[in-house]
Amino acid sequence: MSIIELMLVVFLINLPFGYWRGKANRFSKQWIMAVHIPIPFIFLLRILSGFGWTVIPLIMISDFLGQFVGGKFRKFEPH
Repeated sequence: MSIIELMLVVFLINLPFGYWRGKANRFSKQWIMAVHIPIPFIFLLRILSGFGWTVIPLIMISDFLGQFVGGKFRKFEPH
């Protein structure tokens, strides 16, 4: 797995959690869960892909962007 593929998978994992977080009140239990549930999966992906500590900033960027874009999808939902 390349770094780009890893970043894409991390982004895609975080989209539904960002969508969920977009509905929750800030710093509520649901909000905290939506932010933190994907972290163990991302950690395992990094370990299994064979990358060391140097890719963590790139993974964090992908994580943030997935959460951000997922939250934006919630705002465009028709009422």
